[in-house]
Amino acid sequence: MRLTLLMVGKTDEKYLQEGIAKYKKRLGHYIDFRLEVIPDIKKAKNLNTTQQKIKEGELILAKQAAGKEFHLFDENGSQMTSRQFAEFLQKKMASGIKELVFVIGGPYGFSDAVYEKAESKLSLSKMTFSHQLARLLCIEQFYRAFTILKGEPYHHD
Repeated sequence: MRLTLLMVGKTDEKYLQEGIAKYKKRLGHYIDFRLEVIPDIKKAKNLNTTQQKIKEGELILAKQAAGKEFHLFDENGSQMTSRQFAEFLQKKMASGIKELVFVIGGPYGFSDAVYEKAESKLSLSKMTFSHQLARLLCIEQFYRAFTILKGEPYHHD
C-alpha cells in the first residue's frame, strides 16, 4: 500500500521543509510514502472564497482513481488519539486499499464536491493551525502511528 499526503500549495518556510523532509525519510522505513503538491491557484485574488474552493476542489478530485481512498484533514473532522489513528491506519492497510490519500486543502477548506467524495474527515485539534504547519503535524503523526504499530519506543502514553 502507498500512503500519500496531498496538499494545496507549496511549503514556504525552511524550518517546516526541514521537518517534513526528516519525517518523510523516517516514514520510508515503514511504507511507500509520497508527498504531492497541488500548485496554488493562479490569480486567486480575483476569486471569491467559494470560487477558490471550487477550483482547488477540481484539482483535488482530478487525483482520484480506482484503488485510492481519500480522507480529509478538516477542522470539523473526528478527533483521534495517536493510538486510535495508528489503529485506523492498520485497518485501512489490512483492507486491501492500494493507496490511502490524506488531503490538506487550501486556506478556505474544501468545496462541497470534495466533502462528498471523501471517505472521512479527521481533525488534528480543536485549535487552528496554518496549513503549512498542519503538513508537518500530519507527517509526524503518520510516523508516530507506524512506531506505535511496530512497538517502537517513540510514543509515550
